[in-house]
Amino acid sequence: MEPGNISGRTLADRAFEWLEEAIIKGDYPPEFRLDEGALAKSFGISRGPVREAIRRLEGKKLVERVPHIGARVTSLTDSDLVELFFVREALEGMACRLATERMSDEDLQALSALLEGHASSGALKAGESYYQRPGDFDFHFRIIQGSRNPKLIAMLCDDLYHLLRIYRYRSSSRRGRASQALKEHRSIVKAMLARKPDLAEHEMRAHLQHARLAIQPPPKKNDPSVDD
Repeated sequence: MEPGNISGRTLADRAFEWLEEAIIKGDYPPEFRLDEGALAKSFGISRGPVREAIRRLEGKKLVERVPHIGARVTSLTDSDLVELFFVREALEGMACRLATERMSDEDLQALSALLEGHASSGALKAGESYYQRPGDFDFHFRIIQGSRNPKLIAMLCDDLYHLLRIYRYRSSSRRGRASQALKEHRSIVKAMLARKPDLAEHEMRAHLQHARLAIQPPPKKNDPSVDD
């Protein structure tokens, strides 16, 4: 979506969608200050819809309020990020296991078709990144919903989902990672179609480990916990 071309639906909805995508893709990096006036001017709208969009982004934990600074893009420390990925690995691995058992054959075929749609992305073909639109267009979101487990869905789709999308996109932007991630997604679906929950969980956890390693900073040489 281009700034200044916001029409249809509500202005707040459109501003929210554009800001969300800009944050996910890193156009507005962590700690970037969101100036209501400047954003409203670039969109060609009043400040009210922009203010509402920023408020909604706060609710999704993509934006935080900082005293004397205002609204800015959420930032995580390296240790916070690694811990978040460990939690994701455990929870989403279980979600994949349950989805393998509970999703219908039609839903699994649709999941496979979704990947083929992703494969046609120009950015993915070029090896630049693997951007997935939110909700049902997101491979991981579909699997989590397919677990049919309300607790897992709440934790992964409400509490962690939007914040993790920033770092999932960053991981997929590393050289060679986008095509490898698609290959890993296909391995997950293959196990799910075969109705092998143990294998599906294993493939999902391996995929998430690779994503974590792609973004995890290398250990510092002076870290006493690192062996020489």
